[in-house]
Amino acid sequence: MLEIRDLRFSAADPAFPGSAEKNILNGVSLTVESGRFVVLTGPNGGGKTTLAKCIMGLMTPSSGSIIFDGEDITGLSVTERASRGISYGFQQPPRFKGLKVRDLLCIASGNDKLSTADCCRFLNRVGLCAGDYVDREADASLSGGEIKRIEIATILARSSKVMIFDEPEAGIDLWSFARLTETFRELHKNSDATIIIISHQERIIGLADEIVVLSDGVITSRGSREEVFPQILSGSVAGCRYGCDVRDGEAK
Repeated sequence: MLEIRDLRFSAADPAFPGSAEKNILNGVSLTVESGRFVVLTGPNGGGKTTLAKCIMGLMTPSSGSIIFDGEDITGLSVTERASRGISYGFQQPPRFKGLKVRDLLCIASGNDKLSTADCCRFLNRVGLCAGDYVDREADASLSGGEIKRIEIATILARSSKVMIFDEPEAGIDLWSFARLTETFRELHKNSDATIIIISHQERIIGLADEIVVLSDGVITSRGSREEVFPQILSGSVAGCRYGCDVRDGEAK
């Protein structure tokens, strides 16, 4: 179980040195039960990515605490959190010139002798033909959709307890997005992992067990798909109550 207790984060705008700090998270408290599929949504600048990065340890909160499986991990490093089973998928995944896809999967799995069959299994789950990718470099020659799905394959290879994805639909084509949503559906159905996804996309929001709306650094609404999704749709039609429009399956 993941517990977020009164989490706060403040930072100055790096574009204006010496400027006053701005509150980005304003006392966020949230409990996510193990095995749940949670979608974080809300307006841009509402604090979603900051919250996710604080959970992963990529940012340090100003105050508050993060409890994972009964342990306070607020002061732990990214590496220590990863060793406890937390993984993070970036909105724009990094590329690695000189490293092959096989290498990334071996590093992620902790097995430097990962078999080709195992590599195939992870890549096939994200809709990639292993024969075409396992020995390719994870560099700029890959499209946005390809590198996104390879990153998800590395997270699958880690057998993580908590998987966090920051707008996984960003920068990928329609076919890749359709396969991506099916991957998340299958992952939730066939594993015990907790899935937390930042998204504005209707098809991803529709997969969630719980939707959490974050705006101005606070949770403004949370509940099941049946409870919250009609509010989001109503707000979109009525002038973007939550700062995003999910009609037709895409952010407007």
